[in-house]
Amino acid sequence: MIAIDLGSNSFRAIVYDCESGCFVDDYEAIVKTADKLHQTSKISDGAVERVLNALSQADKKLHFNEHTVKAVTTQAMRKAINSDEVLARFEKESGVLFEIIDADREAYYTLIAVEARLKALNIESSHFVLIDVGGGSTEIIFYKDGKMESKSFPVGIVTTAQICDEGSDIHSYLDEQFNDLVAYVNDYYTRAGKPASFVATAGTPTTMAAYLLGMNYQNYDVKKINGYRLSLNGTQQALEGLMEMSEEQRAVIVGVGRESLIQAGIIIVQKLYGVLGFDASIVIDDGVREGVAIDYCLNS
Repeated sequence: MIAIDLGSNSFRAIVYDCESGCFVDDYEAIVKTADKLHQTSKISDGAVERVLNALSQADKKLHFNEHTVKAVTTQAMRKAINSDEVLARFEKESGVLFEIIDADREAYYTLIAVEARLKALNIESSHFVLIDVGGGSTEIIFYKDGKMESKSFPVGIVTTAQICDEGSDIHSYLDEQFNDLVAYVNDYYTRAGKPASFVATAGTPTTMAAYLLGMNYQNYDVKKINGYRLSLNGTQQALEGLMEMSEEQRAVIVGVGRESLIQAGIIIVQKLYGVLGFDASIVIDDGVREGVAIDYCLNS
């Protein structure tokens, strides 16, 4: 089967063999679904065209008609006032029907994918906190002894980068936006204790890990990323190194479309280290699309 995750910044598709439990092939593109969403409350025409192009390219590589396709989409489509018409156009032009999933379902898919990867890596995972920093929202997911609890916060890379490009100081903006997130974390720690480990998924942590490992967008090796220990000092090293580059040089490392967003993403992640009280995280590449695939095969 093919699982597709259309996020607020990225389009990610993967082929999964239910019988062997193996991921066979994949396709990714930066589509900036949430571009200008905070200004207009709409998915822009440019974003629609970028997603349609990604669907076309993914179809050419992965062959949609040879598989069952399950496609989900998250915060940008949850928020946009024109999501119904946009998704209808995607279905008409690509044949792919997207389901808008709520934040709890998004967290569930991310968690089952990450938990499966941690087990495959033999990393202890009885009590951990997982962050998923996306283009339009940030999910904080706590897992303890088989039970999950999570909350989504409307702090994303695309919206933060665009708001702060308009003159807002990024640190001041995030301090204000993090008030509810900090309260949620403090409440959980009071009730359930501090988790034993901190896991980070999504494009920003994986991009930082890749940079520190000497990789770029073209030679990205997921096997080296999964399980990488990303220290807080490492995030600062990545931030300083990437911001010293021109946008063109940075695009080679982080991927075209991320070059203007990576600073906001790294600062969000750094602030989460502080809020959660960790100086290192375990980086996992798996996320919503892998969770969609695993869940589909378990329940079909």
